[in-house]
Amino acid sequence: SLSTNTISKGLKEALNNGVAYAVKELGKDNGYLNNSLVKIPLPENLAKAETLIRKAGGDKIADDLINAMNRAATTAAPKTAQIFSKAIADMNLEDAKKILAGDDKAATNYFKTHTSDSLSKTITPIVQTSMEENSVAKYYKIFNNAYKTYGKGLVDNSGVIGYAKSLGVDSYLPSSSDEELDGYVTNKAIDGLFTMIAQKETEIREDPIAQTSSILKQVFGN
Repeated sequence: SLSTNTISKGLKEALNNGVAYAVKELGKDNGYLNNSLVKIPLPENLAKAETLIRKAGGDKIADDLINAMNRAATTAAPKTAQIFSKAIADMNLEDAKKILAGDDKAATNYFKTHTSDSLSKTITPIVQTSMEENSVAKYYKIFNNAYKTYGKGLVDNSGVIGYAKSLGVDSYLPSSSDEELDGYVTNKAIDGLFTMIAQKETEIREDPIAQTSSILKQVFGN
């Protein structure tokens, strides 16, 4: 029974609120690191080595790398607001109706379709620069060296790498490609933004307290 203009305006306000929330939360100090929903862990190949390094007393080595990756994502977060704002402004009425009638991740899925490429192009160079400033390459090298050193002491004389190859799982060992790590952090940074936007979208849909304006109450109150 709502007018098309009201539907569109209300949804766009909700989505702008979600974007503002995501950018603010993730752009503050340790926004990713201190948020269990979006904290960036070591990639799978490094995670296989993390337990080994920590058991050998290398907690600081692993923590330094994790902290540096998450700081890079936090640095990039505030730069994404314009991309989301443009996607919202370009949304047509049919898009708005589909999102309003969809599930609580409908808007997030819309953003994934319309912003992923732009987000990646924007975030990647920021992540690369931030990772250089945060000495990620240094921590990455230390992590790898520690893995090789500690591994040789914890496995037989062939070393952990040779042992892993004999089991056919050497593909899970740390890689020397910084480019792969940049891409991993970029993708996780984007995933974190989508996660936080979806969280706010769900809140606005379900919680009257989150419907902070008359138009949000009109569109989502029922």
